[in-house]
Amino acid sequence: MAAFAGFGKDALPFFTALKFHQNKAWFDENKSLYQSDVVEPMIALLDDLTAAFVRRRIPLKADGKRSIFRIHRDVRFARDKSPYKTHCGAVMTRSGSKMDNGLLYLHIGPDGCFAAAGFHMPEAADLARLRKAIAAGGGRKFTAVVAALKKRGLELDRESQLTRVPRGFEALKGGPLDGAIRLKSLIVEEPLGEGDLHSPGLTGAIVDFTKRARPLLDFGWAALG
Repeated sequence: MAAFAGFGKDALPFFTALKFHQNKAWFDENKSLYQSDVVEPMIALLDDLTAAFVRRRIPLKADGKRSIFRIHRDVRFARDKSPYKTHCGAVMTRSGSKMDNGLLYLHIGPDGCFAAAGFHMPEAADLARLRKAIAAGGGRKFTAVVAALKKRGLELDRESQLTRVPRGFEALKGGPLDGAIRLKSLIVEEPLGEGDLHSPGLTGAIVDFTKRARPLLDFGWAALG
């Protein structure tokens, strides 16, 4: 696979058009464009990031095309029966498996392009471990992580929160850890500029983001063992 040179000029227009042509005939007719301007560049980007992370001792890697989420939507239980996603998503983890805890997620689409890192909607047992780590020692270690992220221009995403403090953590209600203990994900994210999207410089921008997000990943990995 060649080095990442940027996503194709028709990557975002493809998804814009796909939003209005949600049928197999149109997708099949334009599948070669999807492969050339979206999938192949994403594989090259993941390969370049894997190599860059090895050099910087960041324990994240991809598994080629298997690290890219399929474009077909699971509509079995969805009200929206549109068959295709209108973005491309890919994930990097310590093992390369999508199911591993602690990730770097890349999102490319006309609705916005961004990188995200952290722990997305972990299973109940893992979320409980993360919350115990947040509360441990009066929250000193977690508070230091949040401060380190802020110094690097990152803040935890607060969109996915419980309405009340979870059972077992009532003592934190109203205190400095109240908001954090109610989070259902520990995630930081940053937009990716459209100018970088079509440039080899996107690799460096994502590496820089991941380095700045490292305190959160290290905290979560330590909590989960």
